[in-house]
Amino acid sequence: MAGVLDRQLLVMMLASLLVMSGCASNSAYAPISDLSASDQRRVSTSAVRSGNLSEYTVRRGDTLYGIAFKYGLDYRQLARANNIDRSYAIYPGQKLSLNTSAVARGSDAAPLADRTESKSSASVKPTKAKTKTAQKTVKKPKNTQNETKVKKTPVKPATAGKSVTLAANRKLQWRWPAKGRIVQGYSSSGKVNKGINFLGERGESVYAAESGKVVYVGSGLLGYGNLVIINHNQTYLSAYGHNSKILVKENDVVKVGDKIAEIGSSGATRNMLHFEIRRNGSPVDPKKYLPKRR
Repeated sequence: MAGVLDRQLLVMMLASLLVMSGCASNSAYAPISDLSASDQRRVSTSAVRSGNLSEYTVRRGDTLYGIAFKYGLDYRQLARANNIDRSYAIYPGQKLSLNTSAVARGSDAAPLADRTESKSSASVKPTKAKTKTAQKTVKKPKNTQNETKVKKTPVKPATAGKSVTLAANRKLQWRWPAKGRIVQGYSSSGKVNKGINFLGERGESVYAAESGKVVYVGSGLLGYGNLVIINHNQTYLSAYGHNSKILVKENDVVKVGDKIAEIGSSGATRNMLHFEIRRNGSPVDPKKYLPKRR
């Protein structure tokens, strides 16, 4: 009888240890803004080392913008280093060199173009049929008195203007992306935080901090949860992480103040918005760009 009780006690102790270890492993996970600089490099670097050259193998769902953001690179430099044209199209299995040191910082060698037939997503490839169609010249019909008027179909603001040109010299007028109080500011040393964290309730609005084009929507970057990245003027990107719900799609064009997502806790331990501004691929302190709060 004593032997049976001892075995039962041993089983209970082992079960408790397993539960405790599971909780510990879950609590050890933290958003990327709460990780040390060395931990961030370890988390974000899954590149294959080939000699002194860093490479990344493209996976389904990757975009050039997302990969550049992940490694803190300028997307134009990354494109130029890999001979990628202005469509920024990549494909699964493609090996990208992450060595952009030979490319001039902020180079405009591969500017955002007005092409829409090729997307930057790795799951989409340009087709010959589309290329031929794009090359055709459409002749305008002659004006006649009996000309039939064409009805204009209204287009939603978020999807209108896919061919928008984001001028490099356009002056930006930033606005706050959330109404919650800041619980952690930008820090490039010590407890590194690449942006600022806003406390909020699940479902509260996340706003576009400036007008631009949505270039990434997904959860493929560890530590950011459901993430939205907006390209503003070839120099600046903004990022919005930990959303519970995303209301925009890649290639959507949004205006400053548009609601693009809702606050959540994806990739974080509490409901919050992690917001970043990146200049030529490098994170900068958003408070230096945002207006003073009243």
